[in-house]
Amino acid sequence: MHDLTSLNYPSTSNVSNIIGTVVAVQANFYQVRLDQPLKEHNDASIAHLLCTRRTRLKKIGQAVMVGDRVIVEEPDYQDARGAIARVLPRKTELSRPPVANAEQMLLVFALEEPPLETWQLSRFLVKAESTEIPFLLCLNKADLLTSTQQKTWHDRLKKWGYDPLLISVTTFQGLEALKDSLKDKITILAGPSGVGKSSLINTLIPAVEQRVNRVSGKLQKGRHTTRHVELFELPRGGFLADTPGFNQPHLDCSPTQLIHYFPEARQQLKQGNCQFSNCFHRGEPNCIIDANWERYEHYLTFLKEAIAQQEVNQQMADEESKVKVKMKVSGKEYYEPKLETKKYRRTSRRQKNQNLQDLYDSQSLEELEEFEDDLNF
Repeated sequence: MHDLTSLNYPSTSNVSNIIGTVVAVQANFYQVRLDQPLKEHNDASIAHLLCTRRTRLKKIGQAVMVGDRVIVEEPDYQDARGAIARVLPRKTELSRPPVANAEQMLLVFALEEPPLETWQLSRFLVKAESTEIPFLLCLNKADLLTSTQQKTWHDRLKKWGYDPLLISVTTFQGLEALKDSLKDKITILAGPSGVGKSSLINTLIPAVEQRVNRVSGKLQKGRHTTRHVELFELPRGGFLADTPGFNQPHLDCSPTQLIHYFPEARQQLKQGNCQFSNCFHRGEPNCIIDANWERYEHYLTFLKEAIAQQEVNQQMADEESKVKVKMKVSGKEYYEPKLETKKYRRTSRRQKNQNLQDLYDSQSLEELEEFEDDLNF
């Protein structure tokens, strides 16, 4: 593990090379946590700057994301303002949720209130696998289950290929082990509503004041109060990224890649290859994947979604290929159907001459005259 402030980035010894981490983004403003606090003339220190983005970055299309390591220029000590002049290379990048340099994910689910739903859990796990970012599976509200019930869930998920950490915000079960796993890393917190994510944040970071909505007694679901992605600094080092809206992940992987996001299936694939390279593993001849595993039904359902999504994407691509973007005098873009090349475009003189030369060499005079008539219709 490493300290986020000791990465191999340019020195922060002078004001023109102030380096920090973007911890929040809202509209065109960026909250930057500085690696080294700035000292004012009265010895007061500034740990955060509210920054804008340089026009040059806008022109080159350089976006700034939560988690970005940035260089800040022209700090305003009085108002704690600055301008982001450069975004340093990213180690990882996610678009949904928009977080840069995340080193791991923390999937949080509740064992009870609401009860753990295996289909929903499976969807989150597949989405987490597809990011190729390491992740921890954390099961909250363990205090609501007996030790026997907890062991049953742990053994069941072990067969899926995971080693879940059972915790309780109420009794503090497993929290020390969780804190050690989060130390000095940028971690993305994800999970469905009502599982206790806000309570967990308040426990891990006591200084953070977040409203915790009551779980609806009728729907057994909660509502998240945060409106944008934000990094919360952990007392032991590192950051926790809260991700509002990431409570029902969209599976956007290709149908052929999906099978690799199930650890129990990956073990079977290590034994050899299927007869067909494009096998979907749903009972094809000489398929190496055995259907005798709990989440095989989950796989088949997600596969149907992936195939349907692929067909939609292909249809949209076909539709886009039939139109072209044009610009009005006012600068407004509009779409115009593309003309079919063979039907509407005239053959160039050079192409005509080449076609005629080819016919002189290989065809009779009668065929040549017929071809000339066709060109001059």
